[in-house]
Amino acid sequence: MSLPELTDADITLHESTRKARLKWVIVVDETLPPGRAANAAACMAAAVGRALPRLLGPDTEDASGVAHTGLPWAGCSVLATGTERLRAIRDKAAGKDRMLVVDMPGHAQASRVYTEFTELMGGTKSDEMVYLGVALVGPRNAVDRLVGGLGLLA
Repeated sequence: MSLPELTDADITLHESTRKARLKWVIVVDETLPPGRAANAAACMAAAVGRALPRLLGPDTEDASGVAHTGLPWAGCSVLATGTERLRAIRDKAAGKDRMLVVDMPGHAQASRVYTEFTELMGGTKSDEMVYLGVALVGPRNAVDRLVGGLGLLA
């Protein structure tokens, strides 16, 4: 994984998300129950925000002067697919330049203790890992090629 460094040219606050150079998608396993799919998406989004804080727009105020935390200027689509394609997307994305890959291994939802999660991860080989989701941030065309044809999470 090579972390994309967001340049000033990448940040497009005044254009449609469809014109942004970068694209952010979250893909979850279509067989997950709604709560577990939402959990996977939220956890990966938190990790993306930590890795790429400039992906978030500035805080804003509404007409009443109430402050609201900035949201992603690039938007984020949440898509769904089967486990095999999910793994293929994750594996292909991991080898791309300027692509942030945040995955959600099944172990993450199997434990409520972080050290137990890390022990489970340490005892599982990469080719045996089960993924519940993957978040990608990278060049629009590269992300589109990886997730083309996938529908929104229903």
